[in-house]
Amino acid sequence: MEELTLISLASILVLGIGAQWVAWRIRMPVILLLLIVGFLAGPIFDLIDPDALLGSTLFPLVSLAVGIILFEGGLTLRLDELREIGRTVRLLISVGVLITWGLATAGAIFFLDFEPVLAAILGAILTVSGPTVVIPLLRHVRPSSRVSSALKWEGILIDPVGATLAVLVFEALIHDEFGNFTILGIFFWVLTTLVVGFLIGAIGAFVTVVVIERRWLPHNLQTAASLMLVVAFFALSNFLLPESGLMAVTVMGVILANQRRVSIQHIATFDEELGILLLSSLFIILSARLNLEDITNFGL
Repeated sequence: MEELTLISLASILVLGIGAQWVAWRIRMPVILLLLIVGFLAGPIFDLIDPDALLGSTLFPLVSLAVGIILFEGGLTLRLDELREIGRTVRLLISVGVLITWGLATAGAIFFLDFEPVLAAILGAILTVSGPTVVIPLLRHVRPSSRVSSALKWEGILIDPVGATLAVLVFEALIHDEFGNFTILGIFFWVLTTLVVGFLIGAIGAFVTVVVIERRWLPHNLQTAASLMLVVAFFALSNFLLPESGLMAVTVMGVILANQRRVSIQHIATFDEELGILLLSSLFIILSARLNLEDITNFGL
């Protein structure tokens, strides 16, 4: 049993990085290849069963991996880029989210015959593009600098906004956690979640800078310690207010990338490599969870 578990875990890494290499060789979008490989390894050939492999830790691990990827994405964001693209980014993560939510909800109702409640939840989920999708596509397409910067900022900032929106819409419509469902109520809780995440992330970045600046750790421990702090503040933020952790780690990354007190180049390099490993594994795991019966029911 232990041997099979080890083989499954190793297979996820081998298939993920292998798909990255093949996509690079044949100049194919890596996301598409990762989805295909994960689907083949999961429901088609039954080589990987993420639910049996990871059990109740599956979704916490996925959430943590996304948090680390967002932190790595935040390290690539430069505030001086906002002089050119600030208005575009603001519109994308505000008006753009509402338009996407509305259109996706309407599409699910009219084309997929979803119930309005389920359609609203799906629409909220589809507002998220996220760095796991956008950044690999930018590496493949390589658009102009302005377009690339705008999409990079939108892809990273939209993740905590859209994820929070999706969870709150689900809770409001399914569990009625907020009493009567209102747009104003959803807006208030999204804003509260983002503010809490921002504050926790700012504190996390400050602590990280102080630890490095005062040399409380040797150089060879700084990268590991920074990752530890990211995980710790992600968990703390989610503990204080569920779903605020994504915003916290994004803010940590952005602040660390734009401060001038300490060098974080070694941290950014490590996190970029770790992000590739996590992204590859995530898509293999999630696509391996797809159910053939569910896909057949949609006529796909």
